Amino acid sequence: MRVARTSLATALLRSCSGLSSQLASLIFLYGTVIFLYGTISPNMSTMRLTLAALHLIALGLGLGAVWSRAGALRGTLDREGLRRVFSADAWWGVAAALWLSTGLARLFMGTEKATSYYMTNPMFHTKMGLFLVILLLEIWPMTVLIRWRRQVARQGTVDTAPAPRLATVSTVEAALVVVIVFVAVGMARGYGAS
Repeated sequence: MRVARTSLATALLRSCSGLSSQLASLIFLYGTVIFLYGTISPNMSTMRLTLAALHLIALGLGLGAVWSRAGALRGTLDREGLRRVFSADAWWGVAAALWLSTGLARLFMGTEKATSYYMTNPMFHTKMGLFLVILLLEIWPMTVLIRWRRQVARQGTVDTAPAPRLATVSTVEAALVVVIVFVAVGMARGYGAS
């Protein structure tokens, strides 16, 4: 069993080799937690607490990352400035993946409430609608930043003209995350329950 875990860890680290070390560490940690729960501790209350904690950690991580990305996009965009933008953007992506995966696990595994509770709750629909708006808003920044990363990797020049608008989109996304928090708190307190 130890060999299987070691080779799993090696495979995860290799698959993350192109990412920053912090990003790879976070992905590895999350994968390890999920792997261990599946093999060692099927205790639902422990899983419930862990999923809730990871969901909240993703919230803080994401809000900080998208706010940092907005600030970095408003700063000087030399090599160091672009590095800050790319780092914040990578953390924003990790947070979104963690947020989505833990949210879906909580929804469909029934660790908090039955799936039917969420599906009939208008507060949940509002929360998911806001999340969808964030995802739609993110399409343009994501494509621009992927292009910038490629240009930097090829030692090319980056057209940073869209940076102020990207910063504005990031700020709007941060504000929407805060609104989601208020909606989620209302939902957790029973608002919208039928």
